Amino acid sequence: MEKYIYVVPIGDILEDLINFLREKLEEIFRLKVKEYTKVPIPKEAYNPKRNQYYSYYFINLLFSLKLNDAIKILGITNVDLYTDNLNFIFGEAILNGKECVISIARLDNKFYGLPPDHTLLKIRALKEAVHELGHTFGLKHCKNPSCVMYFSNSLADTDKKDYNFCPECQLRLYNLF
Repeated sequence: MEKYIYVVPIGDILEDLINFLREKLEEIFRLKVKEYTKVPIPKEAYNPKRNQYYSYYFINLLFSLKLNDAIKILGITNVDLYTDNLNFIFGEAILNGKECVISIARLDNKFYGLPPDHTLLKIRALKEAVHELGHTFGLKHCKNPSCVMYFSNSLADTDKKDYNFCPECQLRLYNLF
């Protein structure tokens, strides 16, 4: 059975963003990427005190899909995510697992009251998608600020890094395969 990376829209995600991610992720990981049908945002994830969504429920939702032909599952949502001990996250993954999720909420200029830039949003989403998928393949954070596996503590960190792996992380990924 052939294995795929699945991209799962959680809530309303523009189709051209999904298509862009599918195309680029196939190039980067050299695996086929399929889109899964849109699934609803898990209501239980919402924390009204924070006006944010707890990422655990998104990972759990992806796990519950039971996609037998999935090597990895990337959820993408447009709501603001957080996890324990962090004010917000761009994404989260199960290290060496199958599931990961990214949020485009804080990757979008509109979140900061700036003019929309859809091209920039797509590049930022790609960086975070590759980063989180890298974790699912067993990669940890990299000290190289231009590597996609560098930890993004801010949007500036995301903007500075590339959407590709540095030579060291590329070698680690190659050895994992």
